[in-house]
Amino acid sequence: MDDPAALRSAWLFRGFSKYVRWHLGGSFHAVRVSRAGLPEAAPGRPLIVCANHPSWWDPLLFIHLCARLLPDRIGFGVMDAAMLEKYGVFKRLGVFGVTPDLRGASRIVRIGTGLMSNPLHALFVTPQGRFTDVRERPVELRPGVAHIVRRAPSAVVLPLAVEYVFWNESKPEALARFGRPVDTDNCDVRTLNARLEDGLTRTMDALADESRTRDASLFHATLLSRTGVGGVYDLWRRGRSLARGRRFDASHEGAE
Repeated sequence: MDDPAALRSAWLFRGFSKYVRWHLGGSFHAVRVSRAGLPEAAPGRPLIVCANHPSWWDPLLFIHLCARLLPDRIGFGVMDAAMLEKYGVFKRLGVFGVTPDLRGASRIVRIGTGLMSNPLHALFVTPQGRFTDVRERPVELRPGVAHIVRRAPSAVVLPLAVEYVFWNESKPEALARFGRPVDTDNCDVRTLNARLEDGLTRTMDALADESRTRDASLFHATLLSRTGVGGVYDLWRRGRSLARGRRFDASHEGAE
């Protein structure tokens, strides 16, 4: 079957999103979304989320963000076809596979255009087409998204910047920021792709500026995990706090 909408299971997506939340909580101190870059709802229009691709964690983060921030949307995604065969459960979560060649490019345009016929659909894509360091410039995107938008002009395109960084706790932070909708009116594919590259670059630069501050107040936390070192050391710290009549805070700086 070549229709991700027909293969997708809503109840499996809901259940898997809960597993993803638990899994992210075990590996990250927090998942944070910039308060200056929360996603716009765009009611009545299909949505394409155009993200950078720094890590293996990206598909799981997209599932989490879709479930938490876009609960009224039906989420879909794209994955390398070989990897999708390895992680077959993703087919039931709305993910379809593509190959890194012209046939794969044609497939993403064809299926993506079909998905955009439903105003409730949200398609998460990483058009860099490979794992790419967040500091790499210029940001270069394959033109598949631009071709989809040319065929589905009602679609709203949101840039999404993602970083995974260590701040002050033992676990890393997963940071995200959505950009402003990209202007897709009255332009050819090349011009539109350039606008997508510019929008994603600006969003990535803005997130990098926020990341460098290490200021959690700039972000909305969609997930916060347990803090502290753990084991005997945290047990000793807890006992010392109790002996002094103080509330124990396991975080490194006592900020959360």
